[in-house]
Amino acid sequence: MKAPVEIAAYYFPNYHSDPRNEALHGPGWTEWDLVKRAEPRFPGHRQPLVPQWGYEDESDPRVMARKIDCAADHGIDTFLFDWYHYEDGPFLERALDRGFLGAANQDRMRFALMWANHNWVDIHPAKASPNPSGTAPLLYPGEVTPKAFRTITDSIIETYFKKPNYWRINGCPYFSIYDLSRLCAGLGGVEASREALADFRRRVKLAGFPGVHLNAVVWYYTILPGETALPNPEELTRLLGFDSFSSYVWVHHVTLDTFPQSPYQKAQDDYFKYWSEIASKMSLPYLPNVTMGWDTSPRTVASDRHQPLGYPFMSMLNDNTPENFGKAVSAALTRLQGSTNHLNALSINAWNEWTEGSYLEPDTHHGLRYLEALHAAKRRLSGEESKRVNRGVRDLAHTAGTV
Repeated sequence: MKAPVEIAAYYFPNYHSDPRNEALHGPGWTEWDLVKRAEPRFPGHRQPLVPQWGYEDESDPRVMARKIDCAADHGIDTFLFDWYHYEDGPFLERALDRGFLGAANQDRMRFALMWANHNWVDIHPAKASPNPSGTAPLLYPGEVTPKAFRTITDSIIETYFKKPNYWRINGCPYFSIYDLSRLCAGLGGVEASREALADFRRRVKLAGFPGVHLNAVVWYYTILPGETALPNPEELTRLLGFDSFSSYVWVHHVTLDTFPQSPYQKAQDDYFKYWSEIASKMSLPYLPNVTMGWDTSPRTVASDRHQPLGYPFMSMLNDNTPENFGKAVSAALTRLQGSTNHLNALSINAWNEWTEGSYLEPDTHHGLRYLEALHAAKRRLSGEESKRVNRGVRDLAHTAGTV
């Protein structure tokens, strides 16, 4: 019987105070400030979103403990933390370091890092004019030098990989990198990056692991200002020696071509088409994704006209009801059960991307319904798999003449 599919939800940690944010936006600022100030942009647009648990500090271990219990109770196995570390040091690390790792119940879930090594630009919020995609000021460059990469990865091995609840694949700690173009630019090109990653593997083995499972986030459509799509991800991931590749969000692979809203079902259909195509092209195992929603309007200046200017002034998904989300999860899990060239896991965008409209955490409108839909889809698959195995046992017994 095939092992249960791992459900890994991305976690975006910008809902606690951080010195960099406070220097830019003022004492105590978090991205909750954008959530609170969001406004409807057209009739029927549901903003602002209101978290059912309130505007909590995720770096508080007691706050994180409730998130852990709720996620684990609804079938989520792992939090994939968006993890930030730039040339000059870490950013937004307290949600993981103080919150999750300080929670008394942290052993109920696994965790892993997705190094979000993209440029951090000033879009909190972004102005509509002249064009946020081309003019957003750069705050923290995503490139790091070889010396910084060595320091960062040494810290990762010691601080995170050695935790007993770190997510491992065949004994190897899972580590994902978001922006391969920034990685290569900082490390000095493809060959230098390959050598740096190989050295990372050697140091992980010296720490007592069989290796590190390196995952590359791959996309074809850029979202954030400054992103560069890879011209040949198949070749680059092979040259760099990655073990698998993944998707972060559907809009990295599909276009939302009607404004201000685009149908959720069309986005799902287009993503599943991409999934089929990329799985046949890439030789690496794939970690697929289901996206709960998309609405980046809270990251825009509310008084500016909402026009299709590029992120975050872009179309949003509509009709992403809990029921439709649950159907998407069911379809993805069913496809995974019948596949071979995939990780036995499904990523969800996201646990708490409130300012991008993609969150499983309960709000005052839907409550726990998205989590319940996810859990129901997972239980349905387990039930169907059990029935399939039982049918197989009965068939074998019948063939052997024992029934």
